[in-house]
Amino acid sequence: MAKLDGGNVMKKYLGGMVLALWCCSSANAALLERLGGQAYYDTDRNITWLANANLAATNTFGVTGIALNGRMTWSEANEWIAAMNSANYLGVNDWRLPTTLQPDPSCQIQSSGVSWGYFCTGSEMGHLFYGELGGVALQSIVTTHNANYNLFSNVQSYIYWSGTVYAPAPGSNAWLFGFDGGGQDNTNQTLALHVWAVRPGDIVPVPAAVWLFGSAMGVFGIVRRRARTSVADA
Repeated sequence: MAKLDGGNVMKKYLGGMVLALWCCSSANAALLERLGGQAYYDTDRNITWLANANLAATNTFGVTGIALNGRMTWSEANEWIAAMNSANYLGVNDWRLPTTLQPDPSCQIQSSGVSWGYFCTGSEMGHLFYGELGGVALQSIVTTHNANYNLFSNVQSYIYWSGTVYAPAPGSNAWLFGFDGGGQDNTNQTLALHVWAVRPGDIVPVPAAVWLFGSAMGVFGIVRRRARTSVADA
């Protein structure tokens, strides 16, 4: 009986698995489903968006002052996020408001280190609107979007709070982003706007690639044992 070269078998298998993992990684889209579709991981920004873009309309987490349509002041928005984390919503306790990059060279208007207007893809909501959902300036995301839009629910053709305060007036104003037309601006924190929760990083505790690699190690062990058995029987 010819001897089976276990070393070569393992090398070939390792090479195949590395190639398979690389292919899977390369084929991944920018938005990956998490928690059975209740959240989506943005691989470009390394953040995870809640799939429900207006959760506050149906779940206030006990925070008073939130309108029936889900709108709230900036102070209430921060309180709502804190309550959401206290409730460990979806098993996660580090939800937050989206951030706004300042200054942002991608914005239409630049003035004294402040960036605003349209095309602001440096902010997390701007990137989501233009980069992931296919939004177009001056057009509502509800009417103009790509297929990724359908991953989310209850997206409002209105304005959403950012967690970033407006530096020239941090005690009174905060940044916002309009999904009704792709505009970025700041406003008084007492106005009632919508909130879209996001969290840092990937919501999956063990990445799929790591799981695949672990499974591959188990197969390697089987191949190695079979190789040794074949050599011993030769």
